[in-house]
Order: sequence, then C-alpha cells, then structure tokens
Amino acid sequence: MATPLKTPPSPSSASSGYSEGSIRVLKGLEPVKQRPGMYTRTDNPLHIIQEVLDNAADEALAGYGKKIKVTLHTDGSVSIEDDGRGIPFGLHPEEKAPVVELVFTRLHAGGKFDKGSGGAYSFSGGLHGVGVSVTNALSKRLEVVSHREGSVAKLAFSAGDVIEALEIRKLEAGERRQGTTVRAWPDAKYFETAALPMSELTHLLRSKAVLMPGVSVTLTVEKTKETQQWLYKGGLSDYLMQTLSGDPVIPLFEGSGHADKNADNFAEGEGADWCVAFTEDGQPVRESYVNLIPTSAGGTHESGLRDGLFTAVKGFIELHSLLPKGVKLLPEDVFARASYVLSAKVLDPQFQGQIKERLNSRDAVRLVSSFVRPALELWLNQHVDYGKKLAELAIKAAQTRQRAGQKVEKRKGSGVAVLPGKLTDCESKDISHNEVFLVEGDSAGGSAKMGRDKESQAILPLRGKVLNTWEVERDRLFANTEIHDISVAVGVDPHGPNDSPDMSGLRYGKICILSDADVDGSHIQVLLLTLFFRHFPKLIEAGHVYVAKPPLFRVDAPARGKKPASKVYALDEGELTATLDKLRKDGVREGAWNISRFKGLGEMSAEQLWETTLNPDTRRLMKVQLGRFDFTSTQGEITKLMGKGEAAARRELMELRADDVDIDV
Repeated sequence: MATPLKTPPSPSSASSGYSEGSIRVLKGLEPVKQRPGMYTRTDNPLHIIQEVLDNAADEALAGYGKKIKVTLHTDGSVSIEDDGRGIPFGLHPEEKAPVVELVFTRLHAGGKFDKGSGGAYSFSGGLHGVGVSVTNALSKRLEVVSHREGSVAKLAFSAGDVIEALEIRKLEAGERRQGTTVRAWPDAKYFETAALPMSELTHLLRSKAVLMPGVSVTLTVEKTKETQQWLYKGGLSDYLMQTLSGDPVIPLFEGSGHADKNADNFAEGEGADWCVAFTEDGQPVRESYVNLIPTSAGGTHESGLRDGLFTAVKGFIELHSLLPKGVKLLPEDVFARASYVLSAKVLDPQFQGQIKERLNSRDAVRLVSSFVRPALELWLNQHVDYGKKLAELAIKAAQTRQRAGQKVEKRKGSGVAVLPGKLTDCESKDISHNEVFLVEGDSAGGSAKMGRDKESQAILPLRGKVLNTWEVERDRLFANTEIHDISVAVGVDPHGPNDSPDMSGLRYGKICILSDADVDGSHIQVLLLTLFFRHFPKLIEAGHVYVAKPPLFRVDAPARGKKPASKVYALDEGELTATLDKLRKDGVREGAWNISRFKGLGEMSAEQLWETTLNPDTRRLMKVQLGRFDFTSTQGEITKLMGKGEAAARRELMELRADDVDIDV
C-alpha cells in the first residue's frame, strides 16, 4: 500500500516564522544598544567617556575654554566639566526640540558639521556626529548641566531616553557663568569590565594638556582622594623628552606649519605640529593626534610625516654623496629609530570607524609632508654634522635590513622552482617589505603592473575564476595551473592545519587578493580565501594573507568654499550615499557632482589604481583572520558555503541568517 504524500505547509503559515511583522525597524539609539561594538570599544567604557572629553577639548581648541576637570565618583560615574560656551538649550529651528536634547539623543546631530567661517567649530575631532549620543545610549543614567548666557539648564537621561525634562533657571550670584558638565553612569552590561583603565585614562588626559598649551586638565579620584593636574607650556618637545627611554642621537627636530589664507590646496589653519627624536636604543615612542583626537592606529597624517622625513633625509644623503655603493635606502630605514609626537589639524577629517583610531583622509599625506619636508631640509643644511649622524643611522638600518634579506635568500638553496612567467616580480628581496597582488584578469593586471611600486610590489594575474578547492585532494592541486603558479610564486607548498610547512621559502610578507568590487569579484575573493584556508592555513595563521578593497565609485566634486575640486572614491553604495550627503552639507548643489562606476579594475588607470588600492598610505587592506571562531568552527561554516553536497545546508543557512549580511568566517 502506497504511503500518502503529506501536504506541505502553506507559505503563509506560522511555521515559516517570516512575515511582514518579522521586519523590525530600529529607531533612535536602538542600533547602538543592539550592536554597541559598531560604535565603540566594548572592553571597557573609556571610549564613551572620551567622547565627552573630546567635546570639552574641542571647546578649548576653539579658544573658548582653559580648564577641563574629570572626576571619578565613588558610585562608578564619571563627570567631565569644562568652562567653554555651554551647549545651547534653546529650540532647534527645524526639529522644534531643545538642542541639548538632540545632541544626546540623535546619532547624527552636533555642531561640528558646520565647517568654515561662521561655523561653531573650525577644527574639531568629534566630526562623525555619533559621539555623546553613544555615551548616552550605553549609560544607565546621564546628567547634563549647561551654563550659558546668564542661565543654567539641566536634564537627565536613562539608556538614551529623557527621564528628567529640561529645566532652565537664571544664574544666581557666585555661580560660574559658562561651561558644560556631563556626568555619566556607564551600563556595565555593555562592557567586559566596568572599570576604566587608569593608565590609559591618565595618558589620554596628559596628552590633551600637552597638545593644548595653557589649558589645565585635572583628574580627581573620589575613592582615594587623589588629584592630578597637567598644565604644559613647553609643548611637544618637553613631553617627548619625558617619555623617551633612550637618549637622542641628535637634538630634537621640532616644528610646525599651517596653511594661510592664500594657500591653494588647503584650508586656512590646516597643518601640523611635530617633534621627532632619533635614538639608537630603547623602544620608540610614537603618538599622533588629529584635532586632539588620539589616533592609536596611525593613518595618513603619520604617512605624511614619514614621507617628509624620508624625502628630506634621502635628499641630504644624495647631496653629500653619503650612500655606500649597493645600499638602497627605504622609508623604514629612516623611520626605524624615530620617535615622534605629531598633532595635525585637518578641517574635515575622515576616520576609519566610529572610534577614530586611524585617519583615512588622503590629503593629509600631502598636507603634513608639505610642511615637514622643507623644514627638515633647511634644518639639516643648517646643522650638517647632525645631518651626517642621522644619515649614518639610516644607512646602518638599510645595511642591516639588506643583510637579513640576503640570509633568507641563501637558505632557499638552488632548488627553487622556476617562477611563473606571468609573475611580474618586485626588485626587493626583503619579505617583510614585499607584497604580491593576486589580480583578477590580464587587463587589471596590466594596470596594476604600471601603477605598482616596482621596488616592493609584485603582480600575479589570474585567468578567470579559480577552482573551488574545498574538496580537491592536495596531491591533485597542481593539476590546476593557476593554483600551481600561486604556490610557486608565494614560495610555500600546500599543507594542512596540523602540518609544519617549510616557511623559509616565503617570498612575500603580504599576499593580497585584489579583485573587482562587484559580485563576480567577491566570488573570486571567496574562492581564493577558500584555497588559502584549506590548503595554506599557516599563511593565514601567521598573518600573511590580506584582501584589498578597491572602490566601486568615483565622485568628481566641484570646488566648494576654500576646497578645490576633488575626486572622492567610495567603496560601496553606503559610502557613496554618505559622500553625497557630505557634499550636500558642504553646500554643493544637487547634481553638480559626477558619479562614475568602475565596471572592473581594468577600467582604472594606473594612477587611479595606485592611489586607491596599491599605495600603502591611502589604500584599504584587510588582514584575513579567524576572528571569534576557532579553526574547527570556521571549517564547518565554509563546508556549508563551499561543499558540493551542501545545497540543503546552504539553503537552511540563508533562511536562518539572511539578514546577516557579513558572515564572519
């Protein structure tokens, strides 16, 4: 007797669990509370406190304050008090709500978008507009008191919502006339620990005082009744000398440069202050800031300092014929023993991520370099003996580097496989400096070959889509020409996760996957990542595999205010929308810009490819890491995605996690 077929459930039945009501729209500060890691550090609350501190520092930077007081209260709250202008508390002309309330409850609200003459701030670090609103969202309670124009206003929030409405009264005799006090109780559930790291906090406060000579910064700890105060008048050189662990070989090189109103390429006031020391021993001290914001991950302003130093020192060495035969000087040779404190002023800084650890503004390279290079050239020619000592230090570093490269080469022996013919290799043999780009197609490969740095960048064009190697046996891999060429070019044989491959033949410190920014490019990227994870896992484990992120769009923006016409590159649709929004805020007429979409890397000129994707100072390069998953978990995820017999598992994965756009594998 035949078994009757069961009727499949109706698509509209409750069992599907997916209907119009399944879509949830996050409003206000809900996105912050749902995904706090997208907006701040979650190891401790220091960054959300820093957002308040940055606002107080921006007031001082604008010339409206001389004192900043930070208090750590016994109940776990933190208060920051300044003597600036006070946050406005009148009604916003468009939103019809108190401005102080908008600042703390809207993600993109603040006084720092309005740049240039007539704006509230000429230079500021809090430019993303998500600062104190994030602090508010992640605090159990937050109180704001603003003294301004003869009145004082107070209101309180809980988890981002107003719980004590705005209360305004006239100032009484003896009360301070202006300034803002913010007291926040960080919510411990959003952080791994609720305790603030004291060493980081004191370093942050001291650096604010260093970068704002004449401004007093005070830290009081109620529990221990200890108070520390920082007030520097000696500037960056005093700070650097106190921080150095080794003695300088030559006197400190200190200087500053800022654009005036006649500058063609930069806004008035943009520029940098710097202090550089060169030592033979001790750990180098390297700190950089943009509009007083500490950029612990560096960025394009540091690249400008490096470029200016290298160009000036190299020119001095060539002028005096100091370079020994056979020695090639590289930027890291000059920078190897350099310690510095760099403070840049950028009118419209573009940071990587919301916590502003790295500056991405491309113009900052040229900005800082244009002031550092001529200043150092002049200084070296005025102090020739010191210049020769500095040259000796750089040449010694270059010789050490080259000897290390030669040792690696000798260990390879004579049994090296013949390199693939289509590989355009680099000149350097130093694997810590070298990188190879696995490029999609001959057309893009041609642009990359012309646009690359021949000294350190190699190009290996790949024909079509690479084989899906997830289920390919290791001894059959070399039947595929593309995979054979990748292995030989890299200099490491295929291996498993538990193997100990011979890494002495590795020829490049960075192996970079470079594919188009479209869907096909993403597919090629996935196939190559599958290859490396399955058959070259130790390269990923050692941090040698990277993914280059070329832009999908180019926006030609017209001149606006003091800014000349410029080209802005956008990684994807989201960045394009943000770029156009920014142009509108800058006063550019709708449609006055021109948007170009790159169909592929082959459409880019060599110059464009260098500027956006190959130049170490301005490119976006992501290191491939396992992230929060271990090897076994990642293997299971990739099996679902790449296995030939896993169609059902893939379908289930898409149904369950269709809204997870970026699956972290």
